[in-house]
Amino acid sequence: MIFILGDDIAFPNPLLADENGLLAIGGDLNVDRLLLAYSLGIFPWFNPEDDILWWASPYRPVYIPGKLKIPKSLRRTIKKYPFEIKLDTNFKDVILNCATVDRTGQEDTWISDEIINVYSILFDMGYLHTVEVYLENKMVGGLYGISLGRAFFGESMFHIIPNTSKIALHALAFMLKNWDFHFIDSQVSNPHSFRMGAIEVSNIVFDKMIKKAMSYETKLGPWEYNFAKFLTQ
Repeated sequence: MIFILGDDIAFPNPLLADENGLLAIGGDLNVDRLLLAYSLGIFPWFNPEDDILWWASPYRPVYIPGKLKIPKSLRRTIKKYPFEIKLDTNFKDVILNCATVDRTGQEDTWISDEIINVYSILFDMGYLHTVEVYLENKMVGGLYGISLGRAFFGESMFHIIPNTSKIALHALAFMLKNWDFHFIDSQVSNPHSFRMGAIEVSNIVFDKMIKKAMSYETKLGPWEYNFAKFLTQ
């Protein structure tokens, strides 16, 4: 059963999503609705020309901070180049790169102008954060996502130089481990997320993880962190 959302800012139980993870259709991208959705483990994902679709995957890929191991090849890349990692300094370039940089197997993007506008508001409110990788003062990779409680909900990432999106993810996990975050949500399972170190949990387990993470106060941005130790480990 797929639920139809109205004007009220409310969602059905995410455990009621169908076998593909589709829970509801309709509603809007009001920031209050988005924050409620993420706090329940629900996320929007739809083509710009279609109605808004809300998902709660039956099996959720998550990264556990502190349990990701940096592959030797990636560690060599980090040591080879003088990368710099920044937080929350250039949201617009991060999301525009996520929308436009070519990715294997992906012909278009769901990141519409409406998405950019509403997520810009979440950034200004301090709920959305970016991890940006620079080389010689040029942004060459990064990611963005929503932080609530002690959970980080990854939305999208990009790389211009190979492996720089992986550097952004590992830097994020390194930082969040030190901040006692519980997990990074990757939303939809795919071979790439597993290669990056994600583990898959059932929606029942994820629902419990969400509830526990949401019991903590949200660390509102802008975030700051010294990544020197990460870059030299």
